[in-house]
Amino acid sequence: MKNRSFSSFGGFIATAVLMSAMLSACGGGGDSDSAADTAATGKSAALPKSTAKAASGNGSIFYGMNGHNTNGGAYDFTSPQTQLAQLQELGATIYRNDVYSQTSANMLAGIAKTMADGGVMVYPVMLLTLNYNSESDAYNAGYKLGQQTANSYRYTYYEVGNELEAKALNGNVDGTVWYQYNNWSYMLARGVIRGMIAGVKSVDGNAKIVLGGTWLHTAFFQMLADGSQPDGTWGHPTVSWDVTSWHWYSSQGDITHACGGTGCHDVLQTLHDMGKPIWINEFGVRPDYGSYNQIASYMTGNTMMAQFASVASKYNIQSIQAFQLYDDSEGAYGLAEGDGITKKAAYWAYKDFVQNHPM
Repeated sequence: MKNRSFSSFGGFIATAVLMSAMLSACGGGGDSDSAADTAATGKSAALPKSTAKAASGNGSIFYGMNGHNTNGGAYDFTSPQTQLAQLQELGATIYRNDVYSQTSANMLAGIAKTMADGGVMVYPVMLLTLNYNSESDAYNAGYKLGQQTANSYRYTYYEVGNELEAKALNGNVDGTVWYQYNNWSYMLARGVIRGMIAGVKSVDGNAKIVLGGTWLHTAFFQMLADGSQPDGTWGHPTVSWDVTSWHWYSSQGDITHACGGTGCHDVLQTLHDMGKPIWINEFGVRPDYGSYNQIASYMTGNTMMAQFASVASKYNIQSIQAFQLYDDSEGAYGLAEGDGITKKAAYWAYKDFVQNHPM
């Protein structure tokens, strides 16, 4: 879920080596503002309004979190019940986790049941590489994982792939226009995505599909929707989805004014123009940004949580999901440290923001 330049979610533990090609985020530059943490304050026993609302069945999923419950580290030795209590304290009501095999699907299904009982909705992000010999092979691999995931648990939402568009870029380019993608890689990514959707739908016809990317890579999704390809041809299989998801990190700056080689772009407006609700389902601060207090201040500041909440109605942003609950092999992105216990300044800043900005 994090990585180097403008790519995708990056390297996991040895037991999930293939994940390193499937997970990561992006790059850019940024600045911030706003309410810092209060380290040891604001620890009231009452649930934040968003958690109480979700538990009542009325279902706000605006504030959420990422986790890695199929990838070891603190997630292995911290019980689902403890994670649930932390998510409830934070006011996070939706929890994104990876699936990449039958074993991982079964593991997440058990956690999803525990979380649902406590008012937190889990949903899977299904992960595959692009190491296939044809689009049909990619489709078949996606179909299998989609079926496995949907058979393990009936989720409301299923995310199909993680920043696959970044793997189809022609080098370090913005990805705002069709010719900035490699045609072969694009076709493989399309195969994986189409297969995952078909596999899920073969089991769960009511499933809602989440699909998205990062940085300025918007042309990839426009091509999926209109049946075109980077080679300039048209009339290819189209892809339909329900929610457009996006990833944004401190190094990328202002999501409404993000500047690359093709100029500056209001990414949220481009996504909104696709006609679907938006989830910012990875947002976070690079660990090298500064001190714990500086990271907390950026996370809740005017180019992150405060901005996302303020423009939610304008762009139809339905959910924002922090990356991530614990530090792990991806880096020190966690709101808590890698022991699953020690809560950082960002933990309390997130909690206070949610309490003060019910959505």
